[in-house]
Amino acid sequence: MKHYDYKRIEKKWQTHWFEEKLFKTQEDKIKDKYYVLDMFPYPSAQGLHVGHIEGYTATDIINRYKRMQGYNVLHPMGWDAFGLPAEQYALSTGKDPRTFTYENIKNFKRQIIESGKGIDWDREFATADPAYFKWTQWIFKKMYEHDLAVLKDVEVNWCEGLGTVLANDEIEMVDGRMVSERGQYPVIKKAMRQWVLRITAYADRLLEDLDLLDWPEHLKDMQRNWIGKSDGAMMTFKVAQSAESFDVFTTRPDTIYGATYCVLAPEHPLVLHITSEDELDQVKAYIEATKQKTDMDRAMDKSKTGVFTGAYAINPLNDKRVPIWIADYVLPHYGTGAVMAVPAHDERDFEFAQWHGLDIIEVIKGDAEGAFVGDGTHYNSGIIDGMNNEEAIARIIAHLVQTKQGYAHSTYKLRDWVFSRQRYWGEPFPVIFDEDDNIHLLDDDDLPLELPILKNIRPSGTGESPLANAHEWLHVDYKGFKGRRDTNTMPQLAGSSWYFIGYILKSHLGMIPLDSPEAKKRLDRWLPVDLYIGGTEHAVGHLLYARFWTKFLHDLGLVSVTEPFTRLFNQGMILGSDNTRMSKSRGNVVNPDDVFETHGADALRLFEMFMGPLEVDKPWSTDSLNGAKRFLDRVWRMFEFPVENQEVAGLRTVYHKTVKKVTEDYDKLAFNTAISQMMIFVNEVYKQQTIGKEQARGFLKLLNPICPHLTEEINQTILKQHEELIYAEWPAYDEQHTLEDDVELVIQVNGKLRARLTISRGLDQESIKKMALDHDNVKKHTAGLTVRKVIVIPDKLVNIVIS
Repeated sequence: MKHYDYKRIEKKWQTHWFEEKLFKTQEDKIKDKYYVLDMFPYPSAQGLHVGHIEGYTATDIINRYKRMQGYNVLHPMGWDAFGLPAEQYALSTGKDPRTFTYENIKNFKRQIIESGKGIDWDREFATADPAYFKWTQWIFKKMYEHDLAVLKDVEVNWCEGLGTVLANDEIEMVDGRMVSERGQYPVIKKAMRQWVLRITAYADRLLEDLDLLDWPEHLKDMQRNWIGKSDGAMMTFKVAQSAESFDVFTTRPDTIYGATYCVLAPEHPLVLHITSEDELDQVKAYIEATKQKTDMDRAMDKSKTGVFTGAYAINPLNDKRVPIWIADYVLPHYGTGAVMAVPAHDERDFEFAQWHGLDIIEVIKGDAEGAFVGDGTHYNSGIIDGMNNEEAIARIIAHLVQTKQGYAHSTYKLRDWVFSRQRYWGEPFPVIFDEDDNIHLLDDDDLPLELPILKNIRPSGTGESPLANAHEWLHVDYKGFKGRRDTNTMPQLAGSSWYFIGYILKSHLGMIPLDSPEAKKRLDRWLPVDLYIGGTEHAVGHLLYARFWTKFLHDLGLVSVTEPFTRLFNQGMILGSDNTRMSKSRGNVVNPDDVFETHGADALRLFEMFMGPLEVDKPWSTDSLNGAKRFLDRVWRMFEFPVENQEVAGLRTVYHKTVKKVTEDYDKLAFNTAISQMMIFVNEVYKQQTIGKEQARGFLKLLNPICPHLTEEINQTILKQHEELIYAEWPAYDEQHTLEDDVELVIQVNGKLRARLTISRGLDQESIKKMALDHDNVKKHTAGLTVRKVIVIPDKLVNIVIS
């Protein structure tokens, strides 16, 4: 038969795997465990795209491969169901987010099943399932009890026209001012009371433990830079003619004698207290203008705007007065929101000083035209004259400590995690505020706190979420007092910060309580995740927060690990055939449903794994997809050749080489080169026109993780095997049999290539010498000369030394 009936075959095996629950993970304590995980998807209305299939196929290959190697494998799937996209869709369509989210999940699940992925579906859950988010709320309670969840006034992007808070990606800059992406309404910064998780309390551990992880180095660097630890000194500047003072963090306390001005963030609480009457109007105008800019725009703006407050600070080392300015390039939440400016030795300060005509005093000898930022000898620097940078920094810090004006300090770019969203579709906070605004946690027995069903989930117009309109839900009598629930909900990242733990606790009976002895036993068994595959876009979001939550749960004694994911691998993107990112607007999106119909799931899996290295971006090619299908047809026809009970000697070497190569490549996730080697094997079978039964079954085992439907069908219907490949043992290879019987020998005369010989592997040295010296071209180049030495490297080279 020229082609195999992929539609019938794939449907048959998918139904078998699903209905018989053949990928259900057993709590087997004898086998070694292996936990392989996908970054779970948000179930959008569009369904899966072929980019999802790439990562999902890679993990499924390892899932099947590790099972055949004898591991007890956990390979679950769930749904990142809460969040803003669903809410926006609900607002635009008038549909309930619950209804269409769970409809979308059904579609996603169908597509994953039709891709041939082997999942333990008993562990499936969505983050919007009450049985799951009960424990998300419970973890929040524990964070509150340990002072890691706090209420703070946090600046948000407030849009009066839409009556809601906007995320940064919902804002555009038009003529230097923030406007909403939807409707182009003005947006300003506004302080609102928000829940904040103090991830900064874990900053050092998050930084140090990166060294323990088998992650791509570039991704670890992204986290290091995001955490952004800086070592230096904290010092106090007093405000002249005032009882006020402010702290400044600097990594270069040795340049203190060159400080000629200070800059405060416009939001700094001291600004309006110290501003003189003459400067007050322009300072207020500048503060209002700053509210129109995003932090990103402020950081990227090269114009160096700013205004003088009319106040002066006292340099703590030389008692000199320096002017205090405000400027929007200083952000309120980085460091202390105040900087000492040393224009001679900082490029940003230099540009600002030049622009505003401020003093520039050099205190380190250097030859730069602008600011000199290198190491050098200090002068004009009082107690550190003559010292280099390192020595001077240590001396200044010691002096600050001695005079009680400062101390050694580290600061971080990492900010605490603003955990409140003014949205409906998220986990409600398990708290009640009494009439005096005191916070009361809900009892564990009252969890989960579920969302009320609302006909209208439009913004409240007050900055609160739509839950402000749910009056019956909002106002409660609780434990004898009248109270009000929080109208905020948790962000989408809440549920994804511990879902890898949720899978371990989930069974067909429900969720094992996270704080139970049984949970601890299971979590100790399965954590950490051995292999996690997903995109780099989550580097400083989900991956950082999941590490934070894991460390917190470790501190509670609920998990024994301090890191959730041992090995992380970032797959590249599948681009459109035009080499650009797939998008509906470009019309280059490929739906896997179409490919299942035209080529089959095995062909799609094979094609995506053969496109190139898993980690690189690759363009879609229908011609290459056709090539993948042709190869599978070729494999199907290969089994029309006679299958011998004994080994086919002519395939011995290529078979053992193939087993070795595929095994090594699967371990490295180098699926493209593994496929290349299997293609070589198939070509050799076609040359031999026969194959041994064990060689045939061994080949099917190698190909099975990539193309499970076709291989199981051949195994069952052609080889007549009762044992399915899913239960089979991974094939072994003999290193000796990976070597060719004949080898090519290079013959040199005085180091120059003179001949090549094909000889039997392992031929003795005397025979090799004789064959080399008898070669016609060697005789030609040695005639009339004395052979001084013959150097033999067995199976590789002969070098004849003559004179």
